[in-house]
Order: sequence, then C-alpha cells, then structure tokens
Amino acid sequence: MRSPHRIATFTSESAELSDVRTEESVPSGTAPHNPYDELGALADSPLDEFLHEEDPEAGPDDQPWSRPNHRRGSRRRNRFAGLPLATKAVVGILVLAAFVTLADRWALLYAEHRAADRLKDQLHLSAAPEVDIEGFPFLTQLADRRLDEVKITVPDVAASRVSLAKVSATIRDVRIDGDGPTDVRGARIGGMTGEVLLTFDDLNRELGASQVTFSGQGRDRVLARGTLPVAGHDLKVRADATIRRIGDTGIATDIGGMRLDIGDLATYRPGTRPSEGLHLSRRSVARLATETAKAKALLSVPSLVHRLGVPDSAVRAALRSDRRLSELTGSPRFVHQLMSLNLVDLALAHPALLKKFGLDPALLQGLTRLTRPELADRLSLAFRLPKLPGAGMGDVQLSDVRVEKDGIRVGLTGSGLAVGGSR
Repeated sequence: MRSPHRIATFTSESAELSDVRTEESVPSGTAPHNPYDELGALADSPLDEFLHEEDPEAGPDDQPWSRPNHRRGSRRRNRFAGLPLATKAVVGILVLAAFVTLADRWALLYAEHRAADRLKDQLHLSAAPEVDIEGFPFLTQLADRRLDEVKITVPDVAASRVSLAKVSATIRDVRIDGDGPTDVRGARIGGMTGEVLLTFDDLNRELGASQVTFSGQGRDRVLARGTLPVAGHDLKVRADATIRRIGDTGIATDIGGMRLDIGDLATYRPGTRPSEGLHLSRRSVARLATETAKAKALLSVPSLVHRLGVPDSAVRAALRSDRRLSELTGSPRFVHQLMSLNLVDLALAHPALLKKFGLDPALLQGLTRLTRPELADRLSLAFRLPKLPGAGMGDVQLSDVRVEKDGIRVGLTGSGLAVGGSR
C-alpha cells in the first residue's frame, strides 16, 4: 500500500510534467489555449435565432433574451378559438334548435302513445290503434290546446259476424282538455272524415266454413261462389249480394240468385215460389231420351204424368214403343214441363223414384231443412259499425257505399265527438 507521502509526490510530479508538455505543444509567439473560451463560444449557438422572435423595428442591442418556447406550432389548440363571434352564435343556435326539436318529438310520441292507449280501452280493441298527430311544432299546438289534424287507423275491428279490415279517420279542429303532454284528459273533435274497409280476403277467411269466396261486380254487387256441405254432399253454391246502407252505422246485403247445384242432376233454390225448390237440370232431362228405364219409371206415376200435362194416350204409346218414348221425352214441351216440376213434392210421394235419378233421399231432407233465410244468413255480409267514443254527443254516419276489387269501402263522417274525459 502506498503511503500518503508517495501519493502527494506523484501528483506534484505529474502536474509539472503536464505543464512542460503544454508549453512544448504551443508554438512560439502564440498565446496559450484557454478551455473556458470554448465554453463561452458554445453559448453563442446559431440556433438561438430560430428559438425566439425578433422585433423588426428593434436594433440588435434592444432585443432582450428570453427562454425559447418549444410548444409553439403544437397541434393541441382550441379549434373554435379563431372562429368569428357570429359563427359561434350560429352554431349555438343550431345546437339549441336540435335540442328543442328533440324535446318536441319526444312530447309528440308520448302524446300519440297516450291517445292510442285511451282509444284501445274505450273501443275494447285487441291492439292499440295507430295515432299520427300532424303539424310542427307540437308543443306550440299543445300550449294552445288545439291540434289541427290527427290521423287514426284502427285495424281488425269486430263488427257483428265479420271483422272490418281497417277503420281510418282524419279528425280536425281537436280541442285538448289537459295541462300538458303528460296530463291530457280528453279531447273534443270538430270534424271527422274517414273510411271503413271490409276486404274480401277477410270475408273468405271468416266465412270460410262454407268454402265460399266473394268477389266484387259493379259498384254495389258481390258474387258468392264456392261449395256448401249438405247431408254429406258438397254442393256448388252461387249467390249474388246487393250492398246497401241501413241507418247511419249499418250495412245490409240483399242475397239473391241463391242456387245449389247437385252435380249435373238437379238444382235447388230455397224458397216457395214456383221457380224455387228442387228441379232437374236440362242435361238430366235430356238423358231421358236415351235412358228408357228412367223414362218409363217416370211415366208409370199417374199423378206425375197429369202434372206434366201428358195425355194418357201418349203415355200408353210411349210405354209400348221405345221410338214413341224417345219422341215424347225429347220434345221441347216435355223437357220444359219436367224441368219446371218441383221434385220436393215428388220425393214425398215417391221417394224410390228419385233414387232412379241418382238423388240421395237424405240429401233431399237436408235441402228441405235449409231454408232461404238460413242460407241467406250464411252468405250475408251485413255489419254494423261499433259505437265510437263520444258518439252520443255528436254525429257519426256511414256514406258512399261502394264495391271495389279488394272489398267493400264505406265512407265515414262525424262531428261534435268527444274522447276521454272531455265534456
């Protein structure tokens, strides 16, 4: 270990040696190099002129030194700071208008929802109707307690045997009873116009037990075509219905031309008139000219022959000769008389005779029980408009009944109505 005396001696000798080397490296006639002069030169960096702004009017000696701002030119700055005041005002107005519009639409949707629920309860509907309050803004109308126009659509309204596909109405001059959008107690309606639609698709579905379809013909007529089960037989049914309005809220149908076809054998028309009842078809009667067994069985009933107006001599000749039988049964007069004969009366006295013509006696019994009113009721399209809320205070009427391709349309008018707790 070195002693302190030797360390001190070494340091002193090293310093002297350094001075000698320095003097030898500096040329003669040149001042010795001072390291502090280099530090002073570094303080005058050429980057200083980029780190601060200079006043163009100030002299080089008048500009004080300031610390450079390294944040200048940063992108983090307020984008609206440079906008003019008028632009800021316009932006503020637009934002405020957006909030006011949003509040107005919310109040409108709330009022429509409350009105739909109120109508659902008062009309006893299975689903809430559609309520559209027209006009903008809504809050100003509500403050005035008056709505210019409201559109209401009620689907699937039960009306007697059928369901109305749609009841739509436009009401005007609505006076509101309430203190705000959350406290609307009722309304008074100045006037109303609308439409009631009964579609043929709904009629075909709801009255489909008889497999009858309905279609429009003309302005006030509906045709019914299909099949009707009677005593285990599917009979073709045809009928015509004339549509008319009864009273202020009802629609009636006059069913005419009702006819049930039993294949090509016979036709049944319910009723008691001579043209009604069970009658053989023209094709069935024409076949008697070649079906001698049926023709002879028919002529063997004296009471039937007398009703047909055939002389006894002609009957005896026809029973002896097939040629004379064919001439008799093929004559136009005989065909007309036999087609005019009501087979209901014949079946009561001679049920076995109908079997020869291929008619089931049970079917005949079922037809006799199918009265004209019963069959007309099965094909009836009549309905009555349900009682509207507040209708007792005002006037509601159906008008302008017309048959179109898709169904029956009826105009709807009303005035002086009240909804809810309005008086």
